[in-house]
Amino acid sequence: MSRITQRRRVSRLVAGDATQRPETLAVEEPLEIRLGGAPLTVTMRTPGSDIELAQGFLLSEGIIAGRDDVVSARYCGSLDTDNTYNVLDVTLAPNVPPPVVDISRNFYATSSCGICGKASLDAVRLASQYHPGDDPVQVSAAALTAMPDQLRAAQDVFASTGGLHAAALFDFTDGGAIQVVREDIGRHNAVDKVIGWALERCRIPLAGTVLLVSGRASFELTQKAVMAGIPILAALSAPSSLAVDLAGDCGLTLVGFLRGDSMNVYSRADRIIG
Repeated sequence: MSRITQRRRVSRLVAGDATQRPETLAVEEPLEIRLGGAPLTVTMRTPGSDIELAQGFLLSEGIIAGRDDVVSARYCGSLDTDNTYNVLDVTLAPNVPPPVVDISRNFYATSSCGICGKASLDAVRLASQYHPGDDPVQVSAAALTAMPDQLRAAQDVFASTGGLHAAALFDFTDGGAIQVVREDIGRHNAVDKVIGWALERCRIPLAGTVLLVSGRASFELTQKAVMAGIPILAALSAPSSLAVDLAGDCGLTLVGFLRGDSMNVYSRADRIIG
């Protein structure tokens, strides 16, 4: 599907002079995720890797724990339209209980805020089956500072639009090799796509890995890292206070302001060596 970018004409103003030219924009469309035909959530996303996105979301919400918990995922039509590739229906394994969705637990998500409308912080602090605090991985500072350039080189759609977030997974059980990069209009969607990629390959929990995100480290992104068993989360920008609190509680190493040859380490600094 060629739906990730669109071309539009714009007026370019420079020192008062206007010129018309085409510009490439990142596509933003809604994705409705259903469970067994019942609506669960709507997220604004950049189309592509939608099954990864859905599976990553379900894992980070504690609805599933591994690949065997999903029987199938398929596109389908909405109530009033044929298949637009904007509705995805997931069938869970018979032994997986469906989530209880009520007005106090609203799963609506946008491209900027992550998971919204939870009744309380306690409702967001989901109990993970995995424990990143027990992971013995250590990563050199030099390896971390090399990651942003690797991420930027892999951001093909960002290079043409300048309008997407990105997330990348580095595996230090494989010498620190970059495993996957996903881009999306929403930073939380990019992370869900990365986690869904790993889940599809039965690689959850993601022991010995570093998750790098192109923007800030929010509470939602930290939660997703914990739920996937990722021991190190690094961000190019700042973390939030709740992200730091959650990382400290769960033994996650949280790195912010990863730029040039410097970084701030907010929790579990013992994993960063040399």
